Amino acid sequence: MYIGEQLINPTDKRLRLSAQLGARGIVIDSRPNAPVMAGDDVEAGLWDGRKVADQRRWVESHGLTLDCLALDVGSILLDSLRAPEKAAATAERLRHNIRAAADGGVDTVKYTVAMVGITRTGVVDGRGGMKCSTFRADEYKAENDARFSYWGTVLPEDETGTKPSPVAARGAPETCGQVMASEAGGVSEADGWRAIEYLVEAILPTAEKAGVKLACHPHDPAYPPGGLNGVHHVLGSLEGLRRFVSLAPESKSLGFNFCQGTIAEMSRTPTETVLEAIREFGPQNRIFMVHFRNIKGGYLDFREAMPDEGSVDMAACIRAYREVGYKGILCPDHVPFSEVDPDRERFFAFALGYTQALLQAA
Repeated sequence: MYIGEQLINPTDKRLRLSAQLGARGIVIDSRPNAPVMAGDDVEAGLWDGRKVADQRRWVESHGLTLDCLALDVGSILLDSLRAPEKAAATAERLRHNIRAAADGGVDTVKYTVAMVGITRTGVVDGRGGMKCSTFRADEYKAENDARFSYWGTVLPEDETGTKPSPVAARGAPETCGQVMASEAGGVSEADGWRAIEYLVEAILPTAEKAGVKLACHPHDPAYPPGGLNGVHHVLGSLEGLRRFVSLAPESKSLGFNFCQGTIAEMSRTPTETVLEAIREFGPQNRIFMVHFRNIKGGYLDFREAMPDEGSVDMAACIRAYREVGYKGILCPDHVPFSEVDPDRERFFAFALGYTQALLQAA
């Protein structure tokens, strides 16, 4: 195992910082990833394998590895239920980009199955007045969803209505393939599985042929029974994760962007649930990358936290990853935000150092 960072539109300076902090790997979370686009038509969303190779070599020039690229699935999940022709066109783009990633020497792409963003209901104060994104199911309101949820790669607002820096250009739900739960028109459990199965069937054969691993980020957060506004999060439980891998039980390409915080959010005993998930999916080689993050609280009532102050025993998790033979990247994610660290570089540096220390202690 080794530490790394997930970055949006990194610069040379930012990659140098990652290397100086001891990171070994980089996950590029840019959506769209303009430097790898074929031609000048970024809106077409097609990658060029030669440009992927150029981006990989650029990352490698800083002494780092390019571990993974973000595959922008857009609105394919909702479209598969309501606009099949649009979904089919997106599926063809995704297959093209998976082949381009392989041509460029990148063997892992990640994607999210979020149809309605990453739902949050507010911001609360954490240690020293840092601002922590929170989800409390009993405080859910459409207006809170609009203000405080994550859309695409954009951070939620703070209590003043200001989005922390940096803010990606594609921020509104309608531009990142997501809509508010109150506007989704309802997504039943059957619909949720139908959409996920459509996506897997559309891209998995191409990934297997190309030797590319598909790292799926589960639903964040787990929703209450009956969903929110009729929208169900079917990958919001360990049972959902088990059903997901059963879609292709022999595949080496179907697995997880194993977001430790998201899995902690599935349970009122978060450490036990995270450890159970590691010990179940690790030996199956279904963990392709890890978001090594913590939360304070648990199912239906939590806030995001720095890695050392949350409810999950992070040292126990490191030991469990070692036990199951996981050898991949550990990325900090969803650290809180603060006006004294507007780009969160110091917060991410703290998380990297904390994780490195846990690795050395283990």
